[in-house]
Amino acid sequence: MATTLVSVEEYLRTSYPDGDREYVDGEIVERNVGEIDHASLQTRIVFYLLSHYPQFWAAVAVRVQVKSSRFRVPDVTLVAGPRPAGKIVTAPPHLVVEVLSPDDRAGAVQEKIDDYLAFGIPYVWVVNPRTGRGYVHTTEAAREAKDGILRTADPATELPLYELLGK
Repeated sequence: MATTLVSVEEYLRTSYPDGDREYVDGEIVERNVGEIDHASLQTRIVFYLLSHYPQFWAAVAVRVQVKSSRFRVPDVTLVAGPRPAGKIVTAPPHLVVEVLSPDDRAGAVQEKIDDYLAFGIPYVWVVNPRTGRGYVHTTEAAREAKDGILRTADPATELPLYELLGK
């Protein structure tokens, strides 16, 4: 089966009625989104971050250009500073959050994590709403937040999963 490659310009001009898509080396990649539980958790995470860190900018499902030929759309993006200029995020944010969906596959999630870290994003949080577990990925290591609190340093941020998940 042949794959039709799309230019970066065409990808950036296109909007998708059923949720944004990612762009990986010329291919449009669908994201697993659209379920109420997933969207609700994304909203609670961004609301928590905005209310506890008002000096930062946070958003749900914004395009982040991680390489010239790769655009990812994290579930939540947090910039340690003001709103970025332009239409997409082109400088590494402080952290991104991926909320796992039932259809997510480990290899695809790991590829996103690798893209984020290679781009220079210092923290990638991965939340599994079904198990109530959260993981912090950095270039040095990946670890589970055993106490249920996802954290970053410099600047310090915290997200208490147990509060947001009701577990």
